[in-house]
Amino acid sequence: MTLRVWDYLPEFAEEREEILSAVETVFSSGQLILGKSVRGFEEEFAAYHGLAHCVGVDNGTNAIKLGLQALGVGPGDEVITVSNTAAPTVVAIDSLGARPVFVDVGEDDYLMDTAQVTDVITSRTKALLPVHLYGQCVDMAPLRGLAAEHGLRILEDCAQAHGARHQGQLSGTMSDAAAFSFYPTKVLGAYGDGGGVVTSEDEVSRRLRRLRFYGMEDHYYTLETPAHNSRLDEVQAEILRRKLTRLDDYVAGRRAVAQRYAEGLGDTDLVLPRTVPGNEHVYYVYVVRHPERDRIIEELKNYSISLNISYPWPVHTMTGFAHLGYTKGDLPITEKLAGEIFSLPMYPSLGRERQDRVIDAVREVLARI
Repeated sequence: MTLRVWDYLPEFAEEREEILSAVETVFSSGQLILGKSVRGFEEEFAAYHGLAHCVGVDNGTNAIKLGLQALGVGPGDEVITVSNTAAPTVVAIDSLGARPVFVDVGEDDYLMDTAQVTDVITSRTKALLPVHLYGQCVDMAPLRGLAAEHGLRILEDCAQAHGARHQGQLSGTMSDAAAFSFYPTKVLGAYGDGGGVVTSEDEVSRRLRRLRFYGMEDHYYTLETPAHNSRLDEVQAEILRRKLTRLDDYVAGRRAVAQRYAEGLGDTDLVLPRTVPGNEHVYYVYVVRHPERDRIIEELKNYSISLNISYPWPVHTMTGFAHLGYTKGDLPITEKLAGEIFSLPMYPSLGRERQDRVIDAVREVLARI
């Protein structure tokens, strides 16, 4: 059987009764849209982060889009972010008519190089969008300083960093607002699409609630600002409520897998993940690096191991963003990483036998290169 980089079936087997109970709870509730489950999850997820508000939305892309919009980003504004990210980060900016502006990333941690941000701030810059990538946080102190100096807003992209901490602070708590994805692969994943935005600002929360509900305040016929339907589903919210109680356990499970990889592959020439001092990594994905990346991935198929690349094509090189005017060489580290990085299987229910299978296969392939 092929071992994939992510698989929800082992976890479902362990949690099947509770997941089905969540579905039964919603179907028996009498309210299928924006009911007790969404409200309950919003309250509990906000409380987990020690913040006043969480607004559930339909997916992580819209969490970023609506989060930026609620912070005042609109057509003609510029938002500074990175190209070494999933395309939805940038799609969300572009969909508002705003312009994504990229800085490069660090070669050892793959995170936003905050030292480059000052050089790309202009009179049109409205917000900073750091991406807490692969399971650990960007250093937020320099960004908060720049935001205060230039009157900018900050939205954290926390899609890959549920439960991660920087200097003791949870991801999502170091800015004006933060966007989360609950796509099934995430550290806290639903059984379908889902997203959310957390904030401590009352007015931002009110805007978000309107923006996810056609622009209406509380009910139909009171439209204030035209918007779309971006509501979090009741079933997914109830599943997330159950899983939120185990979020710290999921993180511990991922760290245990990462430790075994480090022990089993630490003496090879594979570049393993580096945790930035002050960070507490949650290993959403276990990204490694090797100049013979493509050959390694191809040879591991002979062991029935299928791996993933996050990300093989930097966003600024994609045809869909050619209008931004970036060319090859503009972000040299991002472009170099795109040819070398790949992800080993990573999820809490990846058993010891599967972990050994990955370690042994990778070691055998590396020995032949």
